[in-house]
Order: sequence, then C-alpha cells, then structure tokens
Amino acid sequence: MTIAPAAPALTRRSRRDLRGFLELLEQRGRLRRISAPVDPDLELAAIADRVLAAGGPALLFENVIGSTIPVAVNLLGTQERVLWSLGMERPEELEALGEKLALLQQPRPPKGAREAVRFGSVLLDVLKARPDLDLTPPCRQQVFRGDEVNLDALPLLRPWPGDGGRIITLGLVITKDPETGTPNVGVYRLQQQSINTMTVHWLSVRGGARHLRKAAAMGKKLEIAIAIGVHPLLVLAAATPIPVQLSEWLFAGLYAGEGVRLAKCRTVNLEVPSHSELVLEGTITPGEELADGPFGDHMGFYGGIEESPLIRFQCVTQRRDPIYLTTFSGRPPKEDAMLAIALNRIYTPILRQQIPEIVDFFLPMEGLSYKLAVIAIDKAYPGQAKRAAMAFWSALPQFTYTKFVVVVDKNINIRDPRQVIWAISALVDPQRDLFVLEDTPFDTLDFASERLGLGGRLAIDATTKVGPEKRHPWGEPLSRPVALEQRLDARWAELGLADVQGSEPDPALFGYTLEHVLERLTGMRT
Repeated sequence: MTIAPAAPALTRRSRRDLRGFLELLEQRGRLRRISAPVDPDLELAAIADRVLAAGGPALLFENVIGSTIPVAVNLLGTQERVLWSLGMERPEELEALGEKLALLQQPRPPKGAREAVRFGSVLLDVLKARPDLDLTPPCRQQVFRGDEVNLDALPLLRPWPGDGGRIITLGLVITKDPETGTPNVGVYRLQQQSINTMTVHWLSVRGGARHLRKAAAMGKKLEIAIAIGVHPLLVLAAATPIPVQLSEWLFAGLYAGEGVRLAKCRTVNLEVPSHSELVLEGTITPGEELADGPFGDHMGFYGGIEESPLIRFQCVTQRRDPIYLTTFSGRPPKEDAMLAIALNRIYTPILRQQIPEIVDFFLPMEGLSYKLAVIAIDKAYPGQAKRAAMAFWSALPQFTYTKFVVVVDKNINIRDPRQVIWAISALVDPQRDLFVLEDTPFDTLDFASERLGLGGRLAIDATTKVGPEKRHPWGEPLSRPVALEQRLDARWAELGLADVQGSEPDPALFGYTLEHVLERLTGMRT
C-alpha cells in the first residue's frame, strides 16, 4: 500500500498574500499550471467551469491571449480549499469561528469564570486583528498615472456569449463614508466601458451605494479603489454581510487570526491590502452613469441592462509581474456556491444565538445558496416552526432574499435530501403547514417574481405536530428494539453477510445522485 505524503502545514505566509496561497495549493497538488495559449473571451471561463464541476484543481493560466498577466481561477472551487484559505483543515473549525463572531455581535456579561475566560480570549483576538500600515507595500512596486492607465492590458474575462463586456469579479471594492470616514469593503461586479472607465454594479442596500448617496448629498465625488489579487481569505471576509459593529479590516483580521497589512493609495484617501497584485484608483461623479450588462448570473440566466455608476480611473499600481485573480457567475456549482457552504457553517452559531431553538440550518447549493433554507429546530411548543421561519428571515441581511424556508425536527439530517423529503411528505398538510408572505423585497435577478423586486416567501412546517396543531391521534413512529438490532450485529458474519456493511442506504442506488457522480461510482465498482 502506498502512503500519501503528509500535507504541508498552513504557513504564516500562506495567509498573507495570493502568491503564498498559490504556493500552498501547488505543494498540496491542488494547482494546475496551463502554459498553452487561452483566450479570456469565453474560452478561459469554459475551461475553468468544466474543471470546477469535476471537483478539479485550481488553475493558473500562464499564457493569456492579449495580456502579459497570468490568470488564477477556481482557487476556492472545493470546500477543502475554502478551509485552507482560512487556515483550517476541518469544516467543524468554521463553527468555532462563527461562535467567536456571535459573541462579538451580541456580547453579554459572562455567567461564570469559564465564560469570562472565553470572552477575554475573544477580546484578545480582536486586538490581534487590528490592521497595521505597510510603508513599503508590494502593491506599489509599479505605478501608472493619467494617460498610462490602460485597462485593455488586463486579462479581464467575458464568461458567457451574451455578456455585455469584459468584467472584474473578485476585486475588493473599497470606499469610505464621506461623513464618518468608515471604510466599506465589498465584492461587486465591474464592467469595462473604455480604456480607463468601468461601471460598478451594486445593490442599493450595499455600503458602496450608501456612500455614493451621501457623497451626492454633500456635492462631492466618491473616491474608490479596486484591489485585485488579494489572499482569498480577504475575499471571503468581504463577501460576509454579518452585522457586526467592526470595521471591515478588523473583521477580515478576525478571519485571518492576524491584522491585515494595509497601504495608502497614491491618488485617493483610501487604504488597500498591501499585498494586492493590482490596485485601480478612481472617483465616481454622482449622477454619471452608463448602461451595465447584460451578464450571466448565479440564477442561471442573463440579467438585465441597468444604468450603473461610472468610475473614472486615474492611477493603477501593481506588483512586479502581477497575477490576476478572477471567477465567474452562473448556475451552481460555481466558486461563490463553495464560499456559501463555508459561510453556512460560520452563520450557524450566530443564528443559534439569535434564535435559540435552531439546532442546525443548511443552504443547499442547488437552491442557489440562499433562495432555499432548511432549518432543524428543537421543537417545544405549537407554532414554533413559524416563529423560527420568521426569525430566520430577519436574522441576517442576506436572508432577506430567501424564498423558501423548510423547518424540520432536530432528528432530521438536513443535509440529506431524502430525509427532508420524507419530513415534508409525512408531516405536512398544505392547508395547515404552509405560511406565505406576499410582496416582500427581492433582488431584481429573480425572474420568477411576478414583479421584479417584489415577491412572495413560503415557510413549510415539516415538524412533528404537537398540542393544538393535532386534531386527531397520530400514529407511532416505526422502530425496532435495540436488543434486536444488537443481536443482529453480533450474528451478521454468521449469517454470511459480513461483506454487506452500512446501516444507511446508498443514495446512488435510489436515483438521488447526479449523473456524473453515478458514472464515477460505477467506474470505481467495475
């Protein structure tokens, strides 16, 4: 038997910059370098999409047509690599991070010495997470100003045939509140409009949009910076809309376990991660907009064309021989869906703190990672499932757009669709257990809504009914004596069935597994 070599440890450097993370992936055999020429128009995304769907490695395209800059993609294409980006090895570690964030979100006086020590430990983590300033940042090794700015030199992708242009997808979009100076870091799509301009597509509730409205009211331009090619951990932190009263950089430092090193921009009063591969510096004049879109989106359709704020860039700084980090949207599986799986576990302790009866919750990738949620509760009284669904919708901002909530008992494995389907089929009466809210806010990319921007929500109470929820006797659930099961365990080999193992049915035998997984299993068994 061949013993696989031990995986290299997660190093401090691997948590510092994109290059360190690429080195880690290569050491662990999870990075593939592609030297053949590849076109960033349609072809590169199509290749990456196939590799991601097969659970394949991260990709570094070293020969991108039309640019001298290599392109990294699919870095977070598996849950395993998402964990590595956070310096973790096991999914359970994500919940420990979530518990830390939950304590900071709703701090309460400790009830005893143990809780006091735990709270003190979290405060120490906050001190460690404070950002610091890098006076000789790598991101300023090369500087281009004014007429030297050339967005055409960047290997921007056009992922889908109907897309309206070339886009940036994994840049940290950084702005400051014009009144308070508080920074906001988000991940928004940007479309190239000319050699030195782009439009930014952000929802009106996002921080950057709020800052632009304030700048307009004050008669000012809004300064903006786009940091491209940062460590994936910072992308994950920026994409996490958790209402913690912390600065964006401090929050990212909590994810990293150490402070983010920042650098001052050259032409705007903003700070960016000092290890960024590329930084675009510009301004938005309130009211100056251009048509943005259409683009293939996570719903699996092309979005519409919208008038969006125009950014005029006056400066580009970069590292020597920069690397361009990108991704693309579309129907799952995609990298954003893999991020959502990790965020799901981080959210769980935060939800438990706000809604104590929640034991676990799951956002299936096939439900677009936020459109459908399955919640397991420890049910104690009638009507509790509806209460839990209502509380879920209001717990965190991103759950505002969750259309369907299925509430099940705590003994149901919510990550097993067979058990969830059984609970819906066996415990739900549509006349009693469906709860609909009409005309609630939705994102405009949800074309299923009768009116774009407004739609209904549905909660399904698939819990065991108690008290006045029952109007007739309910049958007893089927089970076998424990003694019988133990006796069978002892006699299994005697019965000649030692080669038949496992108490849970194999889902591949009952039509629940995707075709490519079935093919893989078939290949393994032949």
